[in-house]
Amino acid sequence: MATPEQFFEIDMRVGTVLEAEPFPEARKPSIKLLIDFGQELGAKQSSAQLTAHYTPAELVGRQIIAAVNLGVRRIAGFSSEVLVLGAMPTPTEVVLLAVHQPVANGTRIG
Repeated sequence: MATPEQFFEIDMRVGTVLEAEPFPEARKPSIKLLIDFGQELGAKQSSAQLTAHYTPAELVGRQIIAAVNLGVRRIAGFSSEVLVLGAMPTPTEVVLLAVHQPVANGTRIG
């Protein structure tokens, strides 16, 4: 079990999706994202398995929540720099976590 200190080491931030495109090279259906995390972190890319509920066009402009300090993961030759967070009702579907009011990109989740 993780300690509170270990949990608080995970840096979760709000960002806005700037670009989204299908990622057919991934083993599981995914979408490539470019996400703006504000001036401190800048834009980061991610691959997320969101195709069950979202199209790329629906994601552009949407604020999402991501863990931004877990390192880079290579997926089918693509560098995924952040982990987009969502609820998983089943192993193949993700429902994005979201803020209920717009906040500045880069806002910390606590």
